[in-house]
Amino acid sequence: MIWPAFKLSLLVVSLTTVFVAVVGTACGFLLARRQFRAKELCDAVLTLPMLLPPTVTGYYLIVLLGKRGLLGRYLYQLTGWTPAFTWQGAVVAAGVMSLPIMVKSARAALESVDARYEMVSFSLGKGEFETFFRVTLPLALRGLLAGIVLTFARALGEFGATLMLAGNIPGKTQTMPLAIFEAFQAGEDRQAQVLALILTFASIAAIYLTNILTRSPKSA
Repeated sequence: MIWPAFKLSLLVVSLTTVFVAVVGTACGFLLARRQFRAKELCDAVLTLPMLLPPTVTGYYLIVLLGKRGLLGRYLYQLTGWTPAFTWQGAVVAAGVMSLPIMVKSARAALESVDARYEMVSFSLGKGEFETFFRVTLPLALRGLLAGIVLTFARALGEFGATLMLAGNIPGKTQTMPLAIFEAFQAGEDRQAQVLALILTFASIAAIYLTNILTRSPKSA
């Protein structure tokens, strides 16, 4: 039970982190660098999963993506597949729950970049795309890395929304937090302790690695 849950958690967290890093950075860029109507409302909607109880977010995901959901019914009719009670559903749940952290981190990191550096790049004939990757991204990298590690840690510990959308099916959708919950309920304290320690050490290792990566040159 430990190994399957550990492997599934690594798969879910890896896919979630990559997806959220890309989407969250893009959303953070739009919020930091673009002016449009309902900008702050968009920010509020993206932040909402951070404030709502995870089970409420999971309920909304079921209503939206379940086999009979607002979007899920059409997906099921077209493909015969539904994210509900699948490991992909666990990725969706973890992604939705961790996206606000990445968006907030990316927006703060990108807003901290001095716009004068970008203007210099534009004056030298560089386009917006090249300026972003050669000027803005390197200057905001530390903040973005911090957001990525927090995303990783949040996805690793995701429980409520995952339970609602993906369920708790051993060997199929049971991630580490769900396995801990089941072991505790079954009175298997030793197994719960082992799982909790693995999860704790993995989280500490992720944070420690990010602290090294984001350490400023002066403090190295």
